[in-house]
Amino acid sequence: MCSYRFPVPLSRVLLLFFFLGTLFSSTGKSQQADQDTDHQVPSLKVLLITGGCCHDYQNQKKLISAGLSKQIDGIDWTVLEYGSGRDIKADVYEDPTWINGYDLVIHNECFGGVEDPRFVQGIVDGHTKSGVPAMVIHCSMHSYRNSDAADAWRALLGVTSRRHERVKRSLNVQLTDDASKYSVGEVIGKGWDTPNGELYIIEEVWPATTVLATAYSPETKKNEPVVWVNQHLGVRVFGISLGHHNETIESAEWQSIVTDGMRWLLTGKSKK
Repeated sequence: MCSYRFPVPLSRVLLLFFFLGTLFSSTGKSQQADQDTDHQVPSLKVLLITGGCCHDYQNQKKLISAGLSKQIDGIDWTVLEYGSGRDIKADVYEDPTWINGYDLVIHNECFGGVEDPRFVQGIVDGHTKSGVPAMVIHCSMHSYRNSDAADAWRALLGVTSRRHERVKRSLNVQLTDDASKYSVGEVIGKGWDTPNGELYIIEEVWPATTVLATAYSPETKKNEPVVWVNQHLGVRVFGISLGHHNETIESAEWQSIVTDGMRWLLTGKSKK
């Protein structure tokens, strides 16, 4: 009987085969992982701050986040909801680095009783020092209105408002000629009658603000801005004063307008 003797120990040969198999397997997984990474949609880090008096923020936070997620891919949400009081100081703003790591902050808050100027200035500084854009919705325009830093907040918002019409009603929203320059609100077409509404009276439009849509007020006998864009100290801001009622926020028109606004704020980052 003839026998074959391995030139090297058999255990080493088996170890070599095991090593090569592991290497090829790992390489294949690594290549597949790289391919998967190439096809992943980059996430947008969005912070939604909400709470305060007079509105159904528990449901509005869902309507806003779910609605935008249907239209824009890859949103990674952080939602901070505070209580229902006017004078709540949202603790997120106490950290001077509160805005770090976010691509956008959405303010849907109603804290009209907060007066601390240092606190309010800290919110504004978060945006102006980081360059992170802001979307401001409805009662955000009436927040911090009695603070000594109120004008710093309003300069960021792009408008000054202290009150709304006495009567809640459907509003006829019309686009301005500037709307087409920003591709915002095209869904309105020749006009949109909101399902319900609380029209804010705009006392002042700040210099860096462009009004994109208005609604007529019988009280002031003029067209009041309801949608606008602002570029404050290099920070992009999109504002919409419509949004008191849930039926307005969940309407296809409102959702389309804020989606357009978000795309303008995040130019080059949205995927749909």
